[in-house]
Amino acid sequence: MGFNVSNRSQLLRHISTLLLIILPIISLAATHSKTAHEPDLSDMVMIPAGEFIMGSNKVEKNNTSGEFGNTKPWYLDEHPQHKVNLPAYYIEEHEVTDAQYMKFLKQTTVSAPAYWIKNGYILIDKIDKLSSIEVERLRELASKVFRLDKDTRKMSKAELIKDIREKLHYMNKLPVTDVTWMQAQRYCVWAGLRLPTEAEWEKAARGPKGLEFPWGNEWHSNMSNTGSEQWEMNVAPVESYKTDKSVFGIYDLAGNVSEWVADWYKAYPGGDYKSKDFGQKFKVVRGAAWGGGEGHYALKLFQRGAYRANMPPDSTFDDVGFRCAADGTRKIQAVLPKTP
Repeated sequence: MGFNVSNRSQLLRHISTLLLIILPIISLAATHSKTAHEPDLSDMVMIPAGEFIMGSNKVEKNNTSGEFGNTKPWYLDEHPQHKVNLPAYYIEEHEVTDAQYMKFLKQTTVSAPAYWIKNGYILIDKIDKLSSIEVERLRELASKVFRLDKDTRKMSKAELIKDIREKLHYMNKLPVTDVTWMQAQRYCVWAGLRLPTEAEWEKAARGPKGLEFPWGNEWHSNMSNTGSEQWEMNVAPVESYKTDKSVFGIYDLAGNVSEWVADWYKAYPGGDYKSKDFGQKFKVVRGAAWGGGEGHYALKLFQRGAYRANMPPDSTFDDVGFRCAADGTRKIQAVLPKTP
């Protein structure tokens, strides 16, 4: 996970050039709201109360974890497989999107993700101001920031604005990334929600019977957005993979972006694995991602519902996002659960 740049100074020069174009026309007029909103949970699913199978008893046989840069042995932090009984709760059907996070930014003091400047999404509410930019600057914006797959040198101002508008609206449905654990938590609280616990996330992904993958126990390639070069921006719009859907109807739990959850990275009760990383040092991250351009998330191991990753809570990654949850006692409108 993480942003891999071979020439940092070149990237900084590139961003500086983009800022000269973008900064004159952007302004997030924050109202600094401190109160949580009444949650709009039309895309939330209720997960019914009851037991589910969490963790696994799998053992690594080929000692291959180091081959993929993994700092821990496969599977051991998933031990032991155990049953957990959870009360009913709600969880979002898909990851929080750029559009949803933008609404949050407008009412808080949280900084925008850095990549919003790099890819131009910071301009989503300033489309009407693009017409004030001279056409040569607009062409530079279209080619260097929005990377339109056209010869922008021959495009008129109206054509450029139309295509930029379409690109920005496409980005609305991309999952937001490059946010810290605390920023993810602040968004959920602002929305009247919270981050899901590790157990809630795993139940939503595996169902009550502890399926290996959201879609079942057999792995098949291309079921989720992992290690794929199909998408122009690597990440796919939420719910693009109808096959990456759990028995409860929750999308993108095996791929697209990995997700922050509420818990600190600790051993499960009765676990037989000892790690210096356990404790209040790292937050748990769940689910595989598009892969950061490296492709190793195509490995079925990362797409398993039991797999656990851990990250410093103050870090950001271009393939880590989040989704929110809520207690089942909340009186809210939500999508009814599907029968597993």
